[in-house]
Parts: sequence; C-alpha cells; structure tokens
Amino acid sequence: MKKKKSQSLLRRLFIYGGNYKYLTLIGMFLSGVSAFISLVPIVFIWLSVKEIFSIYPNIVMTDSLIRYSWLTLGSAIGTMVIYFVALMCTHLAAFRIAKNIRLCAISHLMTLPLGYFNEVGSGKLRRIISDSATQTETYLAHQLPDLVGAMVTPLGVMIFLFLFDWRLGIISLMPMALATISMMFMMGKGYSEQVAQYQTELENVNNESVEYVRGIPVVKTFGQSIFSFQKFHNTIKTYQKFVVNYTVHSRMPMVFFQTFMGSMAIFLSISGIWIFTGASDPQNFLLNFLFYLFFTPICGMMMSKIMWTSQNTLLAEDALSRVNELLSEKSLPQQSESKEVIKTFDITLNNVSFRYPNAKGNAVSDVSMSIKQGSTVALVGPSGGGKSTLAALIARFWDVTKGNIRIGGADVRNIDESELMKNISFVFQHTNLYKASILDNLKEGKPNATEEEVLEALKAARCEDIIGKLPEGIHTVVNTKGVYLSGGEAQRIAIARAILKDAPIILLDEATAFTDPENEHQIQLALNELTKGKTILMIAHRLSTIENADCIYLIANGSIKEMGTHDKLLIENGLYAEMWKEYQSAFIWNEREVLA
Repeated sequence: MKKKKSQSLLRRLFIYGGNYKYLTLIGMFLSGVSAFISLVPIVFIWLSVKEIFSIYPNIVMTDSLIRYSWLTLGSAIGTMVIYFVALMCTHLAAFRIAKNIRLCAISHLMTLPLGYFNEVGSGKLRRIISDSATQTETYLAHQLPDLVGAMVTPLGVMIFLFLFDWRLGIISLMPMALATISMMFMMGKGYSEQVAQYQTELENVNNESVEYVRGIPVVKTFGQSIFSFQKFHNTIKTYQKFVVNYTVHSRMPMVFFQTFMGSMAIFLSISGIWIFTGASDPQNFLLNFLFYLFFTPICGMMMSKIMWTSQNTLLAEDALSRVNELLSEKSLPQQSESKEVIKTFDITLNNVSFRYPNAKGNAVSDVSMSIKQGSTVALVGPSGGGKSTLAALIARFWDVTKGNIRIGGADVRNIDESELMKNISFVFQHTNLYKASILDNLKEGKPNATEEEVLEALKAARCEDIIGKLPEGIHTVVNTKGVYLSGGEAQRIAIARAILKDAPIILLDEATAFTDPENEHQIQLALNELTKGKTILMIAHRLSTIENADCIYLIANGSIKEMGTHDKLLIENGLYAEMWKEYQSAFIWNEREVLA
C-alpha cells in the first residue's frame, strides 16, 4: 500500500483510464486556460470605467469603449466555452475510469474466498466499490479541473494585483497570506489521516446500518431489539465523537481563515487612506483603489476553492486507497492444470487446521473425520467451537491452513470451482432471497429448469401454502411492493431451491434455528425430501433433529471431543450426554409453559 501511495493520485487513477487519460490532461489544460481568461473581463470592464472617468462629463461612445465592450463579451463567452469543453473532456474520462474501477473491483471480488464475504459486511463492500468509484468520478469530472483552475488563478491574480498599483497589490496579499497560514493549521500534519479516519467511521456506520436493518426480522422474532441495537448505537456514537472532535479542532483555524478572507476591504481601506495622502495623482489612485476593492473578492473565492479542492483530493486519494486495499486481498488459488474430478461423494478431512486471516489462533486444529457417501453426519457443540468453519472449509469458502479435504478422493483445492459448487448445496440459518420472482430465485439452483420442475421442487419443500397466497404465484416478485416472506417461509423457499439443484452433497448450517414451531415442522419435512440419498453434513443446536444421524461429532475449541452415534454418546456419559440432558430439560420446561 505504501508503495502505491508514493505515486501521485492522478497516476494511480490513470491506470484505469487507458487512452481516456489524455482527455483528462486536455480538460485540465483547458480548465487552466479558462481560469486565466476569466480574469480578463474584469480588466476590460475596469479599463472601460477609467475611460469613462477620463472623458467625464462629455461621455460619448469612443472607439476604446466599443473595443473594451467587445473584448469583455468575447473573453466572457470564451471562458464559458473553453470551460464547457474542459468539463466534457474530464467527464468522459471520469466516467470511463469510474467504470473500470468498479469492474476491476467486482472482477477481483469474484476471485476471493467465499468466506471473505462473511467477514466483510455487504454495506462496507458497497461503499468501497460504489461510493469510492463515485468519489473518484466526481474528483476527476469536477474537482480536478476546478483545482487546476484554482492553481492557475493565483498566477493571473498576481499579475493583475501588481498591474495598476504595486502598493495596493502587496496590501491585498497580506490577508491572503494570513488566511493561508490559518489553512495550514487546519490542513497540516495529520490531516490526511483524519480524512481517512472520517471515511472509515462513515464506512462503519454504513455497514452497521445495513446489517442492523437486514437483521430486524430475526431481532424482533427473538425480542433482542435492545441488545442488537447496542452495536449499531455504539458505532453512531463513535462517529459522532470523531466528527465533534474534528469540528472543534477545525473551528478556530476556519474562523481565522474566513475572517482574513473577508477583511481584504478593511486592509485596503485603512492602507488606502494612508497612501492616498501622499499620492501624486489622487484621481488615478482612487480609480485603482476601486479596482482593487472590486477585484479582491475573487482572491477570497480562489482561496476557498483551493482549500475545498485540496480536501476533495484527499478524499479521492483515500477512496482509491480503499479500492486498492480490496484489490490487494489475496485471491483463492486456482489450479490451471491437473484438475481433479469428483467420482464419488464421500468426504474426508485429514488433519485439518485453519486460522482466519489476522487471527491469533486456529479456529480448528488437526481435525480428521470421514463422511461416507449417502450418510448423515452431525456436528454439535458450543458456539464458536468451529462447526461452521468446518462446513465452510468443505465447500472451500477458505483454504485449509494445514492438512487437506477430499471429496471422492479429490482434493477440493484441485477441483474446478464450478464443479465443486455444482455438487454442493447449502441451507444456512440466514436465508437471502433476491428481489426477483419466486421462479427466478429458484432457478438460481438450476438455470435451465422448467416451470414444472420448479413447481415440483416447491411441492417437495412444502411451499404450496406460500405460493397459494402470493398474488401472481411463482411469478410474484418478493421483497418489494409489500410482498415479503417470513424467515421460516424464506427458509422453505431456499430448501426448494436446493431440491431443484439436486446436488449430491448437502450442507445444513442450523437450518431451523430461527423458525417458529409451525414453520419448523414444515422445514423438517422439506429437509427430509432434500436429503434423500444424499451425503449430509448437518450443524444443529436442536439435538432432537440429529438423533438418527449415522455419526455425531462434538466439536469444541476447534477440535473433536467426542464422536459416535446418539446412543453410543449417551452411554459414554460425556459432554454430549450432558448437553442432551440439558436440552431435554429445556424442552420439557417449554412444553409445560405452552400447556399452562
């Protein structure tokens, strides 16, 4: 990252521009020309005023006045035309560069491990890809040409300030110099880090907002509104604290900056009276003095533009750095040659260890297990023990740190990604349906499926009651126009999608965790249809759902503590037996509560 930062922002943006970068350079040049010419009408207007004063009271339309008028009009129109052409050039280049940034980021996302998306929230990714590209687009299209104009304007200002009276020119520069010093206090050392931190805090708020809103149905179902809101609230408070501290830090420098830029007329008036008393040509001096009074507000606008465009440059640089951080994420290695083919659907884990990126310790350590084709294996144990991690490793959401995982004898790292995904179906505890029709949502599992096949899958998943109440049946678009499904209903649709896909390996990660009793019964029936004749790995917290599993592994602290059938584990009277007793006690207590 630091190596990339050694390059200028413009050079790094041009990497995405191709030949369009030349349009940016042309636009920058034309913007500078336009900024310089924009000062010319003021001079010609003032020369016209001086001409009028020189012939007063016999005011007539002289050749000089006519010439100055046409030059004023011509330079004003020329400024607008040149600036318009400049913006056309920078906009075309900005659109192409922003498009390429998004394409590069999304293309790279497609190469990342699937587990990466569980670690990084969707709100954060959206902000990095969409908002960062938009920030660079705005910078290139508007702020960069304005910055060039703001940098060129001082050259013209310096020329015109000393054109009529060098003494008044020096006086005009004094408040500008003081304003610059004030600006340096606000935008000096550490300012870029503050801008980066501001973007990070904003990113965190955005991410937590998205995740909180998405989780509202689950939160309300379990009555955890206060607890789930706490993290969201803390993020907002952290953002508020940073913004308030930054505002307080910038308050006085900004006050002095605005005060000095607004006091040019006072500096000129006080100094002008002193100079006027010793002027050899009082009339000419007064005319020049009036010119400086009219001209110096441009200096204030110029300084403000330089300050804001400099800040926007830092914002664009930070946005591009975030995109580059995303692009620097390590892709999931793909074997270009010697691809292995899945021949059977038994799963073997051999001394598997895995550590999450940036984690201090392993999530799982030296785990070995065997899942025979057509059998059902269940993983149970305390939260955070490594159950979901093992399931994710089988589907190659991440690559193992040590050991290997084989499906039908083929190392998952050597299986083509599309081949691996074709043979595995997932049903997670959190189900996301696209903002699309039920038909389109299911056809994600099998794109070439017919409507009849979709209807059969829905029937097998016990979804007929759901489809029956939808206004347009399977063609109803969900998650829009008031058509929403409950968590349990969405889960049944997800199971129908997995049934339609008909993959030989099924991974169930607490598929009934957040469902009401009615939906749980329907989901269990749907799962029975889904798992017929398949190789099943089931993660469950409701132990009644795994009594008939061929083998149960109790996972705790990243390793296997117990293994065997339900009856065998009860006889051993270990941790599983203790969990079963607690589960039974809780079930009986809940049953009594319902009957009461």
